[in-house]
Amino acid sequence: MTTRIVAQIDALGNLVDFRLLPGQAHDLRGVPELIDTLAADHLLADRAFDADWLRTALSERSITPVIPPKSNRRFPAEFDKETYKWRHLIENHFGKLKENRGIAMRSCKTDQRFKAFISLAASIIQLR
Repeated sequence: MTTRIVAQIDALGNLVDFRLLPGQAHDLRGVPELIDTLAADHLLADRAFDADWLRTALSERSITPVIPPKSNRRFPAEFDKETYKWRHLIENHFGKLKENRGIAMRSCKTDQRFKAFISLAASIIQLR
């Protein structure tokens, strides 16, 4: 019944790639496929993406993770708070996507149609 969207947004706030996950799945489950072809200087994400394996995978590719540590970490990782402020572009893009009632209400019956609808909406947003 519920669906989670894990998206990769570029520095201009445009959708690059995304994965659909079941609503009960953790956000990190869709990340390995998204970072396979990632070529960037920084990766900005929220606390849900704070995992050692992700930080290691990004460091191996010379990508700086800008992820605030979870509150229950024994040894919290450092992150650049000024760069993290740019994460609002991700939230803005999701807000624009949800302007489309079909996406906000998940009115498509199949995942394939929902993906197509998200892609179409992201294309229209980018053309604005």
